Amino acid sequence: MDAISMLKEDHKTVEALFKRFEKAGDRAYSEKRAVVDRIIEELSKHAAIEEQLFYPVVRATVPDTENIALESLEEHHIVKWVLSELEKMAPEDERFDAKVTVLIENVRHHVKEEEAEFFPMVRDELGRNALGDLGDAMAVAKKAAPTHPHPRSPDTPPANLVVGTAAGIADRIGDTVSGVAQGSVNALNDLIALILGRKRPSVSARGSSAARRTAERVRAAATTATDNAIDAVTDAKRSTQQAALTTKKTGRATSTAAKRTVRRTAKAAKAGSKATATSTRKGTSRTASTAKRAATTTARTARAGAKQTATTAKRAAR
Repeated sequence: MDAISMLKEDHKTVEALFKRFEKAGDRAYSEKRAVVDRIIEELSKHAAIEEQLFYPVVRATVPDTENIALESLEEHHIVKWVLSELEKMAPEDERFDAKVTVLIENVRHHVKEEEAEFFPMVRDELGRNALGDLGDAMAVAKKAAPTHPHPRSPDTPPANLVVGTAAGIADRIGDTVSGVAQGSVNALNDLIALILGRKRPSVSARGSSAARRTAERVRAAATTATDNAIDAVTDAKRSTQQAALTTKKTGRATSTAAKRTVRRTAKAAKAGSKATATSTRKGTSRTASTAKRAATTTARTARAGAKQTATTAKRAAR
């Protein structure tokens, strides 16, 4: 797919998400959150490949597009700030819908200008072959593009090629690994396979020579950055697996220690209960003996008293 067709496909994807948001009910908070998260991801990746590859090539090769490209970069900058705010805002917030509406209006304006004015100028100058080469390079870059907005990051080469790729890897790790113990590295494996399976297109023999040279230079930089990204993902995967293994071992050790503690506690409780029962029996026995002796003494005293009383009464009767 050539570069312009790829960007137009992105535009269609985002427009469909805009319409889903606009049709959602006022209190459809879960639906709105899910749609906005997809919008954030799609626009973040789209902006990255335009800034890393499309705009630099166009500025270097297509006459009279410098101002349009610079204006587009500023529009991207504004959109990324709004995306970064929406990312942290709850859909129940009274300004959430308003902020999304402003975002949609800005993006639609940006898309209309690109498709009506900018893209035709680029297609006429570069032609199918050069756009095909550029599209292949953009497809490679998109596999490692950021999935979250980074408005403070540079948006022009060469800095954005390196920083953008690094941010993309960080975003994907954050998106796919939720805690070491529960996280999964399957998505990272998929990402590595996707990048390693990339095509390295040859530069077309036709088209603008300046476009070919610029596309080749930018593509080489993108490939280098992607190779670095692969290394970063591999290291991250290895670290995550090691951390997960350590956590698993720690978990087993903790479980064993806990079982031992429970057994010791149960044993101590049993021994304590037995000792208490023995002590209780002894105490009960002593109490019964004491009561028996007291009863005997009382009975003797009563009998002696009664006998004395009877003797006294008998004497008085005589």
